[in-house]
Amino acid sequence: MKSIALLFFSTTLMIALTSCAQKSENKMMPSAEKKTDLAKYSKAYFAAGCFWHEEALFESVKGVKEAISGYAGGTTSSPTYEDVETGNTGHAESVEVYYDPNQISYQTLLTVYFAGQNPTQVNGQGPDLGTQYRSIAFYTNDNEKKEIVSYIHNMDASGKYNAPIAAQVMPLKKFWPAEAYHQDYISKNPDGGYVQNVSIPEIREFQKEFPQLIKPDHKF
Repeated sequence: MKSIALLFFSTTLMIALTSCAQKSENKMMPSAEKKTDLAKYSKAYFAAGCFWHEEALFESVKGVKEAISGYAGGTTSSPTYEDVETGNTGHAESVEVYYDPNQISYQTLLTVYFAGQNPTQVNGQGPDLGTQYRSIAFYTNDNEKKEIVSYIHNMDASGKYNAPIAAQVMPLKKFWPAEAYHQDYISKNPDGGYVQNVSIPEIREFQKEFPQLIKPDHKF
């Protein structure tokens, strides 16, 4: 019985250390300072698993000024992290990306988005499973929709993947910023189990493939 209990504890601990679904007592909403001086930038919205490393990934890219973690794609108003993690709100962990179109194109943002994930995984990324971790490329206008659809078509037609591209294509209805403790999570928790075992290795893999896109001071 002791060995079974120990195995259960070890498994539970491993899941806790390698999952984006970790609790915090900090319920504060993000500060308005996070969006200071961002009005001049264009915005793009993506979901691809845990928003902690999606945020850090995009912020490491030249031309991206800021990325904010939040929730989109659901039906409920003012969702909390605990609400979304149940998988019952319809929301997915997402990022709001502020970028300078004179420095980086929307097409390149799509390259970053799809290259930074397993594009064929359905309802999840890596150890994070459930509809709240599904991949969604949100569009805010017809041109973005056309670019997303065309990009996915080319990926499917490339022969590179042994399964269809799983990302949904959806209009952005509303983006809800996540609680304050989720913002810049990786830089604030660099030694966390999930950060060390999942987030940083994935970001490093992307940066190794696209070194020309990375800010010199944002290399992992």
